[in-house]
Amino acid sequence: MVDGSVNIDAIRTLHTATLNEFDMPQNTRDDIIALLNECEDMLNGVRLIQELSPKSLDQLVSYGERCSVRIMAARLNQIGIPAQAYDSWELGIKTDSTFGNAALLPGFEDGVKKAFERVDPNVVAVVTGFIAHDPNGKITTLGRGGSDLTATAIGASIGIDEIQVWKDVDGILSSDPRLVKNAIPVNTVTYEEASELAYFGAQVLHPIAMQPAMKRDIPVRVKNSYNPSAEGTVISNSKAEQSLVTAITYKRDATLIDIQCTAMLGAYGFLSKVFDSFERNRVSVDVLASSEVSISLTLDKSQKMESILNLKKDMEPFADVTVKTGKSILTLITDVDRSSEVLSKVFMVFQANDIKVEMMSQGASKVNISFILSEDQLEDAVLSLHKCLFEDSCDVLN
Repeated sequence: MVDGSVNIDAIRTLHTATLNEFDMPQNTRDDIIALLNECEDMLNGVRLIQELSPKSLDQLVSYGERCSVRIMAARLNQIGIPAQAYDSWELGIKTDSTFGNAALLPGFEDGVKKAFERVDPNVVAVVTGFIAHDPNGKITTLGRGGSDLTATAIGASIGIDEIQVWKDVDGILSSDPRLVKNAIPVNTVTYEEASELAYFGAQVLHPIAMQPAMKRDIPVRVKNSYNPSAEGTVISNSKAEQSLVTAITYKRDATLIDIQCTAMLGAYGFLSKVFDSFERNRVSVDVLASSEVSISLTLDKSQKMESILNLKKDMEPFADVTVKTGKSILTLITDVDRSSEVLSKVFMVFQANDIKVEMMSQGASKVNISFILSEDQLEDAVLSLHKCLFEDSCDVLN
């Protein structure tokens, strides 16, 4: 918006420059101009009514993707690779009407498979990611991980041998390379391990994006756009190699809550009251450890402090509640059948570096062990553990 008027000159200039640079054919130019004109009309409508509904927003954010696939397909054709651009709904990707975070409709696979029967197998289909149509033909977006979900949904529906997702790192790494400079690629992980990595902060596929491939047992390979020769990481239902720890991940800005029962309640009554309070206050839990009369758990940074304080007040009649901020969750993705071996090494490292664990939880998924630490000790803990578990340089006390 410029002086209250819609102005998309910068967007037009960017697309026009691309069209001119590669001397794109007239039909591609016409398609791009038509989409940009439609986008401008939409923005003028928003300006006039002074309202941007989720439905309108979904349509607005679709224009960049729709322009991109048309330009990409035209460029592939220019360099001798037959290609055709498609909006995802032309190939059967349909969702419900939850604008901004739509879910694929049950049975979408049949529609995708039938649509691809009409696609020439000798032509590359360049398909829009993260957008779809609802049953009324309105444009929806798939939410976080939507582009990856589009890829896995199509791949699983047509039964291909492998789905590739291209990122900016050499696959899944042993830890966050922004902190751990010596992080190394992990060759293989299971879907369950990848889901836990994503939940606890690693920049890999969103768990929802993995579901179609996992359902059909199709491996997903994570590759690096900037280093195509790297093998990447294969995510599948099983893996041949079994290292002690697959990866180290973490989440910052966690809140730790200790709940100690003060009423004459049995374990069932105590736990029931606690989780009723969480449900009433719409507060969700990250990591939990419990005994008959006490619970320790963490909340992530998305939880509002107002909700946490209301939760504390709600539980005061039957429990003492302590809220501690400035915590972090350090999670090891590992085979918990070897937990004794893992914990022995971890606590030797922690002892040598004077790192204090405030809570520990072994996940029900059987592939993770989490430690709650003070925020100011997180980086030392991650770096020390990585040296010991992946760099053969254990710093432990004798």
